[in-house]
Amino acid sequence: MSAALELALRPEDEAGLGAEWARLSEKVLGYVTRPAKRVRPALLIAGYRASRGEEPVPDAVYRFAAGLEILHAFMLVHDDIADRAETRRGGASLHRLLATSNSADGQRLGQDLALVSGDHLFARAVELMLSSGAPNATEATLQMLAICRHTAAGQALDLALAQAPLASVTLFETMRVAQLKTARYGFVAPLLSGALLAGAPSNTRDALSRAGRHAGIAFQLRDDVLGLFGDDQVAGKSGAADFIEGKRTFPIIAAWTRADAAGRAELEALMDGPKDEAAIARMREALERHGGRLATERVIARCTRAALKALATVPHGPGRATLEQFLSKLANRSA
Repeated sequence: MSAALELALRPEDEAGLGAEWARLSEKVLGYVTRPAKRVRPALLIAGYRASRGEEPVPDAVYRFAAGLEILHAFMLVHDDIADRAETRRGGASLHRLLATSNSADGQRLGQDLALVSGDHLFARAVELMLSSGAPNATEATLQMLAICRHTAAGQALDLALAQAPLASVTLFETMRVAQLKTARYGFVAPLLSGALLAGAPSNTRDALSRAGRHAGIAFQLRDDVLGLFGDDQVAGKSGAADFIEGKRTFPIIAAWTRADAAGRAELEALMDGPKDEAAIARMREALERHGGRLATERVIARCTRAALKALATVPHGPGRATLEQFLSKLANRSA
């Protein structure tokens, strides 16, 4: 996949755009090709194989999958700017990488260049998917873009909730964010794209969509757990990033819902106070004590079972079995 991404991000028509653009493009290329899970391309290929059995996957489908990974990179770039994230995939987030200094002006330039780079990645991703030569590429691209619009709504809700008092945030809203930001975009869309490129019938597409919806929620809730209880070295980012950024994620709201008045006051004080190592330790202990982590693990298990049940109706056994293993692994990952 890295070789395909490198080829895709060095289009011939950009060779004469100047030295400044060439330097920026090389930095962006290094960012995009960092070691990563490549979940979305893998799900697209899995959706294709689950729809077509053991037939070889055409190169055109891999080109479409590369476009999908570039689209994801665009999402990460803009998401990290909004979240003020310092790291991504074991290195600096793109806006930090492009900052020319630690001054306000240097940081602002890094953000501006990252925004421009993200816009470029979006355009290149759509271009690559549409020109991939895969059957039904236009239909698959259009459904992906429609889901991207809904992802924007999920990101807007996520940002709004980060500023809201804990008492006003509901578990439904945290699940809504998981549905819009992760489940539909990160799982349903690539699985459905793979099925569309394979020419799968509607019943197979529906089954993959259901599986993706449940697996995506399990994936996001696992991400929520790792954003509070993660290992910095394993995850490649802060193991308490969500707490530090003030995100109202499912484990936190589940703990607040179950806590008594004193427990709620404790959680509110931790969310509103300084986020040092001592506060991180206290928050982790409070989430365990008030059942936030346990409640999240139970929903992850329930959603994983629902995803596997939906996959049971997919006709092609070998491709389905591979997808079952992949989804189970994602839901129980440590990074």
